[in-house]
Amino acid sequence: MELWLDYREGESIRPADAVVNGGTNPLPKWVTSDDNIREYSLEEGGVIDNQGRAIGAFIQIEDDEGQDAALEFIGLANWLLVDCADWKMIPLENLVAAADGSGTKIAAAIAAIDQLQGATFALQRGVDALILPDDDEVWQVAEQLAAQRLATIGGAEESSATMVMGAPVLQEMEILEIEPGGVGDRVCVDFVQMLEIGEGILAGSSAALFALVHGETITSQFVPPRPFRVNVGPVHSYILMADGSTKYLSELVAGDEVLVVSLEGSRAVGVGRLKIEPRPLLLVRYKSGDVHGQIFLQQAETVRLMSNIEKTVSVTHLEAGMQILGSCGEIGRHIGQAISSDVEEK
Repeated sequence: MELWLDYREGESIRPADAVVNGGTNPLPKWVTSDDNIREYSLEEGGVIDNQGRAIGAFIQIEDDEGQDAALEFIGLANWLLVDCADWKMIPLENLVAAADGSGTKIAAAIAAIDQLQGATFALQRGVDALILPDDDEVWQVAEQLAAQRLATIGGAEESSATMVMGAPVLQEMEILEIEPGGVGDRVCVDFVQMLEIGEGILAGSSAALFALVHGETITSQFVPPRPFRVNVGPVHSYILMADGSTKYLSELVAGDEVLVVSLEGSRAVGVGRLKIEPRPLLLVRYKSGDVHGQIFLQQAETVRLMSNIEKTVSVTHLEAGMQILGSCGEIGRHIGQAISSDVEEK
């Protein structure tokens, strides 16, 4: 992590990795004579280096519109410089999560000591640079935190974090136990296309280990099939989206595209409607290797998981030791996006 000097206010003799100039203050000789110190000028929302090249954007974040404006530059700009008028962690975490693996680096303007730790270790990854005022105490704490972060990552290349994308690989998971799960707000996801037998969605209480929940495509003795529906579980559960992100079931809306998965492959299917009702639940715990997961499902014969022999099994007939299909993500999530941070969900 680099430490930059905020030179928009005028003169300073403090050494830094880079100097941010407002464009109106002449730089001191110690900057212009040192080839190792980069200069970035802020001009009409753009960031210009000392060779006149546009290398990024500068966004002042005052509300959600400012955050959205900053997010638009992720993946497009080399550097994104942000300054929160009323400094808050959530916008910065959202930007760090979005930038993970995108190639865009984030520099955050920090004016107070109590803001430094949050920016340095946001989602464990932190920002790529701190833009600091000419304040001895702020710089002393920033230098300590920069050294601490370097020690934490063991000198690894900070930009090596990448997002895990692509079609999920289905694998066998062992049922550990099934127990009553109380009553919860269960969500049925109704799609705008028909599902085939063998298709379902990946969901669960942990982003590390999803279970494959089968669609209601199989005829039951008591109710007709609903071949457009998956009875997924309660509102807190994750569901894997078509773009590789996750959402809570409570966040789904009509028009969202969910990843529909089978042993033959995956496809994106649009959500047409959600049906949310209080229903009795079962809690199913399972594992794959050393990774453990769990899912709440409605206690109903029509709710099925996929077994290892390419057949479905009703949740009401599950037993410890059975094998089901799912997918191991083994990755942290922030607002649905995969991040290279350690996240534990139990």
